[in-house]
Amino acid sequence: MRPLSDVRIIAVEQYGAGPFGTLQLADLGAEIIKVEDPRTGGDVGRTVPPFAEGEDSLFFEAFNRGKRSISLDLTNDGGRAVFKDLVRGADAVFSNLRGDATARLRLRYADLAPVNPRIVCCALTAYPLDGPRASEPGYDYLIQGLAGWMSITGEPDAPPTKCGPSVVDFAAGLNAALALVAGVHAARRDGVGCDCDVTMFDTAVGLLGYLATWHLTAGYEPVRTEHSAHPSLVPFQNFATADGWLVVACAKEKFWLRLTAAIGREDLARDDRFVSFDGRRRHVEALLPELRSVFAARSTAEWLEILPAAGVPCAPVNTVAQGLVAHRESGGTHIETTHPRFGTVRHSGPMIRVAPTLAVYPPAPARGQDTVGLLAELGYEPGTIDALRRSGAFGDGIDSLPTENRGAQ
Repeated sequence: MRPLSDVRIIAVEQYGAGPFGTLQLADLGAEIIKVEDPRTGGDVGRTVPPFAEGEDSLFFEAFNRGKRSISLDLTNDGGRAVFKDLVRGADAVFSNLRGDATARLRLRYADLAPVNPRIVCCALTAYPLDGPRASEPGYDYLIQGLAGWMSITGEPDAPPTKCGPSVVDFAAGLNAALALVAGVHAARRDGVGCDCDVTMFDTAVGLLGYLATWHLTAGYEPVRTEHSAHPSLVPFQNFATADGWLVVACAKEKFWLRLTAAIGREDLARDDRFVSFDGRRRHVEALLPELRSVFAARSTAEWLEILPAAGVPCAPVNTVAQGLVAHRESGGTHIETTHPRFGTVRHSGPMIRVAPTLAVYPPAPARGQDTVGLLAELGYEPGTIDALRRSGAFGDGIDSLPTENRGAQ
């Protein structure tokens, strides 16, 4: 039994943020049932390039392994009836839609409590549902700009810059997963479900952390820093080596003392200007040229032999390919799924490790591949399923429903 193997979640989700959040729950054992809208071809992530063919894409595979898929039109009376039957046996309904769509599709607790009083309705939206932007679409790039991230990312003389990975999407998905688990815990304790609301904008502003506190309390104005330097700790930044780049992170005074000894510059540690965090910050223009000349004299590999041995926190600035190798070498896991179109698909391993873990990970489902199986589990007879099909509950123009299971749990 995995930690969440007794949790069933109905996910009206698409693209990245929502599926990333429920992926973490699926890896922990939760049953995730994706409700895919047949009017739009299901989750839009199925067709995201460059590695896409038909309704299969490696983008979709990255976020949806181990889930089940049902094709269901929630605006159709028959589709809505099936959805309610799913809700009756579920712990939570998760969605990541525009705020107006969440209300229009009646995915709130007030809508579903008559069906299941213990249901938890977790909505991940771009903006607060009770705010003026509730009906606006939101994407990671937009929120990074709106929340101020781009103004503090990159070099001082460069244009505003996005963070590399879609951090807002992923962090918002994680926040939503945490909110959902908390809601399910409370519902099982109290016998009453609730709404859980998470927004991408709240997430992005929350991740400003101490920068927001500094600004709101003391009027601090964050700016982009040269070579990704920390706004207050020195040295804590990238340094050019003879053949690449190195991150050095002296977050404690002891690391500064170790660094000066390791590079043969104990004189810097004795210099009155550099004996404290505040002194090094105030005299950064005098200190950094000294350090830069030292680091430029050796290769990255040489520094990685010297500094860790001296107890100085440091790391190379890797490419993604190098980072994946380093992750594996440091004990990280990579996993594989077997896909009918792509063959062996390799993924970075689960971010959250709670025993027991899966020995084999199922691939992402084909659109609607579990529709018949889920309806049978709900007790639907073949004639009833056929009548629903003809009514458009599973999408207009669908003459048959998929029965092949290509790896659902």
